[in-house]
Amino acid sequence: MNNLTRGLIVIAVGVILWFIPVPVGLKPEAWKLMAIFVATILGFILQPLPIGSVAFISITFTALLGVLKPAEVLSGFSNGTIWLIVSAFLFAKGFIKTGLGRRIAYMLIRSFGDSTLKLGYTLVLSDLIVSPATPSNTARGGGIMFPIVRSLSSAFDSEPGPSARRVGAYLMKTSFQGNCVTSAMFMTSCAPNPLMVLLAAKTVNVAISWGTWALAAFVPGVVSLALVPYILYKIYPPEVTKTPEAKVIAAKEIEKMGPMSTAEKIIACVFVGALTLWSTAQFTKLDATVVAMLGVSVMMATKVLDWKDVLEEKGAWDTMVWMGSLVGLADYLNKTGFIPWFAKSVGAMLTGVEWVPALAILLFAYLYSHYGFASLSAHVTAMYSAFLAVAVAAGAPPYLAALSLAFMSNLMGCLTHYATGPAPVYFGAGYIDQGTFWKLGFILSIVYMVVWVGLGSIWWKVIGLW
Repeated sequence: MNNLTRGLIVIAVGVILWFIPVPVGLKPEAWKLMAIFVATILGFILQPLPIGSVAFISITFTALLGVLKPAEVLSGFSNGTIWLIVSAFLFAKGFIKTGLGRRIAYMLIRSFGDSTLKLGYTLVLSDLIVSPATPSNTARGGGIMFPIVRSLSSAFDSEPGPSARRVGAYLMKTSFQGNCVTSAMFMTSCAPNPLMVLLAAKTVNVAISWGTWALAAFVPGVVSLALVPYILYKIYPPEVTKTPEAKVIAAKEIEKMGPMSTAEKIIACVFVGALTLWSTAQFTKLDATVVAMLGVSVMMATKVLDWKDVLEEKGAWDTMVWMGSLVGLADYLNKTGFIPWFAKSVGAMLTGVEWVPALAILLFAYLYSHYGFASLSAHVTAMYSAFLAVAVAAGAPPYLAALSLAFMSNLMGCLTHYATGPAPVYFGAGYIDQGTFWKLGFILSIVYMVVWVGLGSIWWKVIGLW
């Protein structure tokens, strides 16, 4: 299917929905906005154009057709969370530019990497350390961790083909799955996370702070990171189990990097400072976005980042355009009454069904529908608000529903070789065939469901979230 055909499909769906008679109980402007929103989401999925272009065209026609006023359709760009994401992308730029992320990983490998299992744990721990400041899971997985995994594999004569199972296949899969878990652990560790915070607030009036997200994810996240390397070691074992050479390799890499530079020290201080202020916001009353912007300001003032670096961080500005556009549309879907109407209509179909089985069904449907998506962001924008509204309408506690769906929105990246940005990077290395990649992903998806929804819900009860 070429781009023109995809574009025509998107337009056709939008036009058909536009002219369908407005359902009873819904305002015409709400239905028209829904038609544009659905066409936009379909555009994100089919991608006849980059999603930033799709979003820009969408808000242009929303204003042009008089569905919303220009100020209304552009309101998403004034949302503070959008700028939190932009600032966090620039944090990631600092980690990659200075090499601090690589240094942290190699220091951990030098200390603990004398067996393949320990290497697996070291890789996921390295990912965890840098994840709060890298909202692009692709930049973290593909830009920081993958080159290290690839070089380690080669050092043990493990290449795609007959020698893949020596260590390479295990390390590739472990690092990728660790990335999926760390993406769920912080509001700033994956791009769609702040969007879900906004959608939860607008859909069911649930306020999730940076600290609340991190606290809620702590127990299931740590348990998952403890299980992933071990489970893969048992069901997909490497042929080589002892790797004393890894410590030597890491030591040589650190020696090549030389002493820790001033820029790295600044990034480290900014990172620790930001984490401290984010996690103590309930006492300091400092907004998470202001903290992130302060960190970027310090990096620019100290010349760790210059304005050219800021301009060249395409991921930040691309995310701002599509997310800002979507937030504006989603906000007015709620304000014009479509989301409440949809939740009430679908909720009525669940009359007589207890909220526990209803939420379980919704979570399984939400998670495994990701086989049809090639982007976490597209899946979130298409389904998060609707599924959350239905879950709450069925009687599920709002925080429980919002957090469960939010965490699944990251963990579902484990399923396929196209499910999220880092997936094609690790799969494309050639160490794991498609069938195995999918099989292992499915097995771990069951583990994640048990840990995050089963154990997680108990933990959220203990800390008073529902």
